[in-house]
Amino acid sequence: MIVEILPENPDQRKIKQVVECLKSGGVIIYPTDTVYSIGCDIENNKAIERIARLKNVRADKANFSLVCHDLSHITEYSRQVSNSVFKMMKRALPGPYTFILEAGKKIPSIFSDRKKTIGIRVPDHLIPREIVKELGRPIIATSVHDDDEIIEYTTDPNLIHEKFEHLVDMVIDGGFCGLEASTVLDCTGAVVTVIREGKGTIDFI
Repeated sequence: MIVEILPENPDQRKIKQVVECLKSGGVIIYPTDTVYSIGCDIENNKAIERIARLKNVRADKANFSLVCHDLSHITEYSRQVSNSVFKMMKRALPGPYTFILEAGKKIPSIFSDRKKTIGIRVPDHLIPREIVKELGRPIIATSVHDDDEIIEYTTDPNLIHEKFEHLVDMVIDGGFCGLEASTVLDCTGAVVTVIREGKGTIDFI
């Protein structure tokens, strides 16, 4: 199904509908401040495996990120970060960034054998943050790519629904998203490294 939610003022009844879908093991597609993403409840391994199949990767080798509501979730799902990294994240988030951190003990068990790092996002978009807030824990995030060889990302929720309506349980129509993915910053070393320059500027590093 496709569910329309206004990004400026998300309807809490519809947010609860999305969360019920996630709690029942559903896979959703949702808007962010960058591109549309595929996601599920972080605690549902079967749903994570479904997303991995959609992306043609093994779940234990997938570089999925976690969407968090705020910085409090970061301390739960990653190892302790330095004061300088925490201050940098506080300046940048919410925003179009993915921070690669050392994985903590609460990451999904499906990753536990090999996952040493985890990507953390706090998007500047109310819909995913309200979903996470209502769910009470992060959701998985991996970008929806376009089949076009030139345009990397699909921005139209109706076209996304046409393509994925039989592959996912819910597509959230939050309007058009952009064409730029998040800026990815690796914070696991002594120096912060830019892995990918995307929508977010890197002036604050």
